[in-house]
Amino acid sequence: MSLTHGISLGWFSPTLPTLISDNSPIGHPIDISEVKWYFSIVNLGVNLTCIIEISRIGAAFGIGCLICNMVICVPVSYIGIKKCMYFVPLPNILNWILIYFASKSLYFYVCRVLLGFSGGTLVVCFPVFIAEVSDNSVRGTLGSFFMMTLCSGITVGFVLVYCLSYHVLPCVVVFLPILYLCLIIPLPEPPQDLLKRGYEEKAEKSFCFYKNLSKDPAQQAENKAEFDILRNKVLASGITEKITSADFFNKVSGKAFGLIAVLLLSNQMSGSFAIFNYSSTIFEQLGSRMEPNLCGIFLGVVQIFGLISAVLLVDRVGRRLLLIPSLAGMGLAELGVGLLKSFASQDFLHNNGWIALTLMGIVSFTASAGIVALTFVIIVELLPFKIRAPGISISMCGLSLSVFIALITYPVLINDYGVHVTMFVSASFCLLGLIVLGIFLPETRGKSITQ
Repeated sequence: MSLTHGISLGWFSPTLPTLISDNSPIGHPIDISEVKWYFSIVNLGVNLTCIIEISRIGAAFGIGCLICNMVICVPVSYIGIKKCMYFVPLPNILNWILIYFASKSLYFYVCRVLLGFSGGTLVVCFPVFIAEVSDNSVRGTLGSFFMMTLCSGITVGFVLVYCLSYHVLPCVVVFLPILYLCLIIPLPEPPQDLLKRGYEEKAEKSFCFYKNLSKDPAQQAENKAEFDILRNKVLASGITEKITSADFFNKVSGKAFGLIAVLLLSNQMSGSFAIFNYSSTIFEQLGSRMEPNLCGIFLGVVQIFGLISAVLLVDRVGRRLLLIPSLAGMGLAELGVGLLKSFASQDFLHNNGWIALTLMGIVSFTASAGIVALTFVIIVELLPFKIRAPGISISMCGLSLSVFIALITYPVLINDYGVHVTMFVSASFCLLGLIVLGIFLPETRGKSITQ
């Protein structure tokens, strides 16, 4: 499902030039003023003037996502996280159906809101579900795998546009959320979720399923003892009690939310998101002779390799040993790009385009191997168990806000002050994250989810 959501985000940017052309697949060009600020991960091939101006279709995606970020914790608390996950594919399916039948701009407004609903629910429910059903030894791997499939989907969506026609693409991709819905039905709800709602017998069966414990009668006593450990820890966390303001305003929660705020600020203002959005403009100012779309594809491919590295290493070396070097490497590479732009002549940049390409590749790889892959993993693990669902909702609202700030800040920096200043600002936020997270972020590798 995360792959599907990535495809849903990635298809729009390369489709936009066709939609606004005289050969638009919907029968007539859509108004460019309505699509200038697209709130997705990729904006390759849209010129800077279009990016700076606020659009209504792009805002529709952000509004849908933010609404779900804010309210999803309520149904999660009352009906359980798995039932909420049934909702995720439905807006996505409707999104592709409307894209197929679109005849005017209004359809795209509705599509963006629907995709926002799906994405807003997905980013809250999936990290929690993955964390609760995963064994301690693979929780980081599966959590970062979620981000890898999401980002890979964006690249896949970009490529599919060149392989399939406008009306064929929805017919192919719409089967993915349907497949997800069919596959998730047999899976039991997480044991922690069932314990919270008082279903101890179901919780024990779920625990044995996800731990892959033997059904041999001789092993039942050992299985029961292992489940009792989890049950006692979960119930001791106060998860069955009503959540009050005191659960949020205490030393433990305050430290968690403080670290999450720095993590989200470092994630976005370090450029891990915005640099991909405005890659074509950045490479153009750095004198690259590559086509803008090729630059974006290059960074997308490097990003996938970085995410694969995170999946392979996160449970071997730990969160800190991936995140801290990631911020350091990203900051140094951005500093290098800034210095290159500041002191190199335009002729030098034009004749040695590989230098900027290499530095930007390092930025892409180090960001993906650390801050991009681990943000959701770390947020889930930092939050106290009792307030995890509402805490994730609050954190995702913070992420939406930081994305918004990054998207309105970076084009202004690039256009008014240049790439060098943009890179120096990004490197400074990497330094902020490096210092604060390097000092205060605890290592959570190998600890149980109740810890």
